[in-house]
Amino acid sequence: MSPDRPATRLAPYARLPRVYRDRHVLHSTVDAYGRVHWLLTERPPDPLRENPYDALVVTVEEGGRPYETQLSAVRARFARFDALADGGFVLANARSRRGEEHVQVFDVLGRTSHTFRVGDAIEDLLVDEAGDIWVGYFDEGVFGDDELSRPGLRRWSSAGEPLWAYKPGPDHDEICDCYALNVGTRAVWACPYTDFPLLEIRDNHVVRARANPVQGAHAFAVHADRVVFLGPYGEPDRIVDCRLTEKTVEQVAHGRLLRPDGGDLGSHHRIVCRGPRLYVRNESSSDWAVLDISVI
Repeated sequence: MSPDRPATRLAPYARLPRVYRDRHVLHSTVDAYGRVHWLLTERPPDPLRENPYDALVVTVEEGGRPYETQLSAVRARFARFDALADGGFVLANARSRRGEEHVQVFDVLGRTSHTFRVGDAIEDLLVDEAGDIWVGYFDEGVFGDDELSRPGLRRWSSAGEPLWAYKPGPDHDEICDCYALNVGTRAVWACPYTDFPLLEIRDNHVVRARANPVQGAHAFAVHADRVVFLGPYGEPDRIVDCRLTEKTVEQVAHGRLLRPDGGDLGSHHRIVCRGPRLYVRNESSSDWAVLDISVI
């Protein structure tokens, strides 16, 4: 058993300005450049109706002032979204019907420029610095009737062109559920069910797999030869510090992750994994905090 470490506090990162706090947060994310985006509506969209609605994206740059982007004719009821390299946004409905173009791309003025589909049951949607879209799928997509979701992890261009789909190899099996996805600057990492190998994908799309003893983690950060997992099975606030070898992940220590004020992290939070950083937003708050393993 690896030794316990003192609890680690998240650092405050970004706050939704007070003037917007009466709005409903439909979704929120942190993009490849560290900018935070909140997708806001006047009220939650009706999940039983498919009427388009208007939304407001509020963006806060690291250390900068907030700015707004109005989006018109948004269709997603269960939204996943991120910023694109050209200043626009990609917004998808997590669930979709076969043949439905459920992904909308908005230009910098908030207008829909084009639509396409990426498959059903989106767990994570993250855009890399090149502007390509990485989509991880949960089990209902992998085992459903939509062939686009079956690989469990895919890369798409911002125009909807399929660039890459995961395939099993000699040392890595099929993905049943993409539990955790980290889209960094130089590599993309995934930790899928059932055996939870740590998969490393670089520009040539060669998949390198490492055996991983940490089961069920729903987020992780990677820096050099170090990886820190958050939330293994039954322990949503537990962090497991590990070292990377050529073929394995080796546990070094573990401890608890706390909110910036020292309070319990809780079990319901939204997390975005970007290289060495874990961005965390508790579902009861609109504010983001960060764990950066490159500086601790």
